[in-house]
Amino acid sequence: MSSWKKMDKEELERQYSPSRWSHRMDKDAVIEAHIKEMTKGTEKGRSVAQTMLDVLYGQGDVEKLDIYLPPNPSTAPALLIYFHGGYWQLLSKELSGFMVPPLAKAGVIVVAVSYALAPKGNMDLIVSQVRRSVAFIVQQYSTLSGVYLCGHSAGAHLGAMVLCTDWAEYGVTPDIKGVLFLSGIYDLCPIVHTYVNDPLQMTEGDALRNSPMQFVNTMKRLVGNCEIVVAVAQHDSDEFRKQSQEYYQAVEAAGLNACFQDIPNMDHFDIVEKLVEENYILTQVLLKMVTRK
Repeated sequence: MSSWKKMDKEELERQYSPSRWSHRMDKDAVIEAHIKEMTKGTEKGRSVAQTMLDVLYGQGDVEKLDIYLPPNPSTAPALLIYFHGGYWQLLSKELSGFMVPPLAKAGVIVVAVSYALAPKGNMDLIVSQVRRSVAFIVQQYSTLSGVYLCGHSAGAHLGAMVLCTDWAEYGVTPDIKGVLFLSGIYDLCPIVHTYVNDPLQMTEGDALRNSPMQFVNTMKRLVGNCEIVVAVAQHDSDEFRKQSQEYYQAVEAAGLNACFQDIPNMDHFDIVEKLVEENYILTQVLLKMVTRK
């Protein structure tokens, strides 16, 4: 039996409340600080890159992208697509340009994706939106050295769902060469039984249909030798850490090119905030990934 099934509701909710696990500050302060850091980082990102904001990738009013172009793009640049976290109900692309400075300096195009937040968006819709956003952005560039995905928390879940997309119906096959998933959720079933599901209203069937763990064995055919980096923070909850470890183990067992990064002295929030810093270990992982020939 999965460990979460043995927990009472109170413990399950504690495990899936990342703000209650920070070693730096209390639960309200850590979220406030997180939004402040993302805002500051995105302002910096917008000051160092050329921006194309609110580019429509679909019909819905939230189906928009922010594109950050490096000052000196090459003829075949790398493209990194970022999916924000916030439990599919908070945050936005407007807070998602914080990782741009080191990547723009390296000549990488960065795209931040907006999707319908719950309760307006349900899980099937959100997953279909991020898949369409990837198909759309790839079609805008005739030459790319590769496509890379990055996602944090719920955004890592969405990135992992993109990896198990059958692109035949989209008329495009993105050349996804690498991904970095930070403190992600790969099995949605425990979420169904927590407060997180109040706005999402997922059934067990919805959760299974949208859980990346269910599709790991089909990924080899879809993504080939894509480099998959699964990262988790030392001060993530036991369940968040377990989700990352089990997803990494499943991906590796399926014969995919995977590695695991357990980041010391970090919590669920600063593990991603620090991507604004060039010397941060996961920024270095990203830069090596996107510049590898």
